[in-house]
Amino acid sequence: MEGKTKRSIVGIMLSAVRAWIYEPLTLLATDKRAVAGFLIVLFYVGLAVIGPMVVPLDLTPNLERAYLPPSLEHPLGTDPWGRDIFAQLVHGAPDMLVVAFLAGLVTVLIGTVVGIFSGYSGGTVDLIVMTITDIVLTIPGFPLLMVIAAFLIGSGIEVNIFMAAALLSITSWAGLARAVRSQILSIKKEPYIEVSQTLGLGKLHIIFSEIMPNILPYIVMNLILSMIGALYSYVGLMALGLLPYRPGNWGAMMHMAMAVSGTVTGVGSWYVLAPAAAVTILQIGLVLFSNGVDKIFNPRLREK
Repeated sequence: MEGKTKRSIVGIMLSAVRAWIYEPLTLLATDKRAVAGFLIVLFYVGLAVIGPMVVPLDLTPNLERAYLPPSLEHPLGTDPWGRDIFAQLVHGAPDMLVVAFLAGLVTVLIGTVVGIFSGYSGGTVDLIVMTITDIVLTIPGFPLLMVIAAFLIGSGIEVNIFMAAALLSITSWAGLARAVRSQILSIKKEPYIEVSQTLGLGKLHIIFSEIMPNILPYIVMNLILSMIGALYSYVGLMALGLLPYRPGNWGAMMHMAMAVSGTVTGVGSWYVLAPAAAVTILQIGLVLFSNGVDKIFNPRLREK
């Protein structure tokens, strides 16, 4: 009996590995754009995890080495204070990825919870929640972020990466909440949901066991898209000087470059273009990778 139990457990584990790892990776490998996006994202993750341990960061000013062009010693040249630009990019990568992921995660959690609660409750609760959601949707997101960030700085409050992530998701959850609510309203009419309710199964069981598996692919896609939006907003706020300076932060580098050089041409161009290119390439990688993730979850795309 013990041998059969062990073989059964091993079989379940192998089936799970095949369903959750092997088959998705196989589907991903058939899409060249998705593979390219995956490799780009993987490179940035490796840069954020391993890079700071390999590439030293020296922020000591050395004006004699200011504005040096790219070379073997300085792959992306030096900034106006003679500091290595590539080293700053490497040490700024963890901050960028962590904030983007946390902001995307908070956005998805709020949007999913609000959408499920509103759609499943229905009636007056649905009306009130969706009214609030519609109001949030009408608020221009980035200008509101600018006002709040300026207020926090003016109040002397130190904005860490967790506060920054919460700030970036302050309005971005509303669109997801409305979309999830629409899907819940559709799923509620399915026969198996009615059967579950007739059998007296609890709301939590119905939501997590019956409804969540159907909307999980959509939530995963929105996590990636929310990360993309959070990156834009975070870099924008840092570039405008509306968040506290963090050494190596790509947006802060752009802010300092424009403050000192004031142009994207000439001797200071690398200090502006390097972080801008880093952000752009990461965004492209996430977009391409999201297309592959959509293909994994969407059977119609796989058929095409």
